[in-house]
Amino acid sequence: MELNVAQKLIKDHLVSGEMKPGAEIGLKVDQTLTQDATGTMVMLELEAMGLDYPKTEASAQYVDHNLIQVDSKNPDDHLFLESAAHKFGLYYSRPGNGVSHPVHMQRLAAPGKTLLGSDSHTCANGCMGMLAMGAGGIDVAMAITGEPVYITMPEVMGVKLTGNLPDWVSAKDVILEMLRRYDVKGGVGKIIEYYGPGLDNLSAMDRHVIANMGAELGATATVFPSDEEVKSFLSQQNREEDWVELKADDGATYDINDEINLSELEPLIAKPSSPGNVVPVSEIAGTPIYQSYIGSSANPGYRDFAIAAEIVKGRRIAHGMSFDINPTSRQMLTNLVKDMHIASLLQAGARLHQAGCNGCIGMGQAPASGRNSLRTTPRNFPGRSGTREDSVYLCSPETAAASALKGEITDPRTLEFPYPKVTGPSEQNVEDDLLENPLPQEEARNVDLVKGPNIVSIPEMDKLPDTLEIPVLLKVGDNISTDEILAGGARVLPYRSNLPEISKFTFEAIDSTYVDRAIDTKKLSGHAIVGGYNYGQGSSREHAALAPRYLGLRVALAKDFARIHWQNLVNFGVIPLTFTNEKDYEELEDGEVLKFTDLRAQLKEGNELTIELAGSGGTINAAHSLSKRQKEIILEGGLINWIKDKQHS
Repeated sequence: MELNVAQKLIKDHLVSGEMKPGAEIGLKVDQTLTQDATGTMVMLELEAMGLDYPKTEASAQYVDHNLIQVDSKNPDDHLFLESAAHKFGLYYSRPGNGVSHPVHMQRLAAPGKTLLGSDSHTCANGCMGMLAMGAGGIDVAMAITGEPVYITMPEVMGVKLTGNLPDWVSAKDVILEMLRRYDVKGGVGKIIEYYGPGLDNLSAMDRHVIANMGAELGATATVFPSDEEVKSFLSQQNREEDWVELKADDGATYDINDEINLSELEPLIAKPSSPGNVVPVSEIAGTPIYQSYIGSSANPGYRDFAIAAEIVKGRRIAHGMSFDINPTSRQMLTNLVKDMHIASLLQAGARLHQAGCNGCIGMGQAPASGRNSLRTTPRNFPGRSGTREDSVYLCSPETAAASALKGEITDPRTLEFPYPKVTGPSEQNVEDDLLENPLPQEEARNVDLVKGPNIVSIPEMDKLPDTLEIPVLLKVGDNISTDEILAGGARVLPYRSNLPEISKFTFEAIDSTYVDRAIDTKKLSGHAIVGGYNYGQGSSREHAALAPRYLGLRVALAKDFARIHWQNLVNFGVIPLTFTNEKDYEELEDGEVLKFTDLRAQLKEGNELTIELAGSGGTINAAHSLSKRQKEIILEGGLINWIKDKQHS
C-alpha cells in the first residue's frame, strides 16, 4: 500500500490500535520537549513517578517563557529545572538560549522521529519530517518514562503547493491563507501534510513557520517531507549524519485534498482577536498602530529578522512607534549581529530584547491600552499580549517592518523600493553548547532537586463518585482559549509550580467571581462548566484543566473540544461531554443543577449519559468519546491516581 509521510511516521511508531481515523492509537515517542511554563509541573510529576532515567532517545528542558526576574520566583524555578534536568537525564537549555522550538530544530530534531512536547507549538518541528505534537505535561512525563502517547487516529489532509511566492509575500502568508480558508478549528482531527513542487523554494525554516501555526488550525500535527532542504539545514548545523530521506510514496493518497498556488498569494493579516480572522493587508491598510513586533516561534528564522532589517535599513521608524525585536535563539542572534542586521534595526529605532518567548506569551512588550499592535506571533487571543483590552494583529515580517516605517498597517508591496533579497547568514555560526548534555545515569542519581519556596506538590484528587449533583457555574461561548481559562503573562506564570496560587487567576478574564464561587462548590460536590464550539483552543498548558479541577470542576459540557485541552481534562479526572442535541446548549443556563446517577456504571457501559436537570426539571443527553483506558482514568480521578493504582496492582 502506498503511504503518505504522515502514515509512514505513524506506522513506524504504532504500538497499539489500528490506523483507522477515529480509533485510539498508541505511538512510541522518540523525543520530548518541555519548557519552563509547563516543565516545572512535568518535573514534579516525574519526581512523583520515581523516574530513574528517561526511556526516550532525547528529552530536553528549555527555559524560554518565564525570563523576567522581577523577584525570586522565576530564577528559583530556573534552578529547580536545571537540577531536575540533571537528575532525570535531560538536555537543558538555560535562560537566554532561545525559544524551545527553533533551538530543538537546530540541535535535536531528526527526520523520521516522533516528538511530543508540553507546548502546543511543538508541531513546528514537523518541518523536519517528524511527527511532532503538542500535549499536556503529564502526557509528556509519561512519554519520558517510556509510555506511549495515545491519540485519536487523525485524517490526513494533503495540501499541494505549487508556484513560487511573489515578492513581499513569505511563509507566514501561506499559513494565514490556510487559516483564512479553514479558521481555528478546521484542522481538528487532522494531520496536515504539505507536498508538491512549491516546496522547492521553501526553506526548512520557512516550513517551520507554516508548521508552527498548524496549532492555530487545531491540527494534531503538521508534516513536511524530509528532502534536500532538510538535508541542507542539518548540514548547516553540522548534523548531516542525522538526515534520512522521507517522502510520500508515488500514488499515495490523502483523506482530504487542497491546493495552494503560492504565486497567487498576497500579504495577509489576522485581525483581532483570532488567528482565523484573516483578510488581505490591503483591505485594512492605513489603520494606525502603536507597536510592531518581530519574533516568536511563528517567525523564528534568520531571514525573518534579516528581511525586516533590510526593509528599514537606512530609514527611521515612524514617530511614536514601538518596534520590538525578539530574537528566537542565541545562535541566530549571533549570526544577525555578524551580518550587521541588528545594527540596521537599532539604527532605525528598534528595541532589542533577549532571546525567548517574551511578548508572545505576555511576558513583557505589552502594548499600550487602546492602541493597535502588529505582531509576527502565532496568537492574538484576547488579553494574551498582557494588555487586558488589547487589539493585536498577526502578520509577516515584511508587513510588520513596512508598517513600522509608516506608523500604520501597510501593504509592503506599496513601499517605493525593490524587495530586498535575503538568503542565509554570510557565515553560519553553530553553537553546539546551546544545550547542556544529560548527565550519565550514575552521576544523575546523586543530584538533589533544588526546590525554592514557590514549588508546591500537586494535591491528591478524589475518585469519581457514583452520584454527582453539581451546578453549572459558568457558561461560555465558542472558541474559548486556554489563555482565557488561565492566562499567561508576568502576573500569572511565575506561579506555574504553585497550584493553589495559580488557580486564583482561573477564568478571571471572563468572570471575576468564578474562583470564589468555585471554592464554595468545592466544599460540596463540585461544579460544571458549559462551553460552545472548540472549547479550550490554543496553548497546551495543563494548568487550564488542573486549576479548575483543583477548584472543584467535575464536568465540562461543550459543543466540542480542542484536542489537547480535551485530553488534559481527562488526565485530571474531569469528564468532557458533548451535547447530543445542541439546542440544549441554548436552553442550559448558569445556575442549573446537573444530576448524574449511576455515573460510574453509565460511564463504563456506553458513550452516552443521561443528565437530570434538578433545577428546571427534565433530562438531557450527552455523549463522550472516551476509550476504555480513558474511562478508567476518569473513574480513578485522573492519570496520577491511575498510575498509582497500576503500580500497586
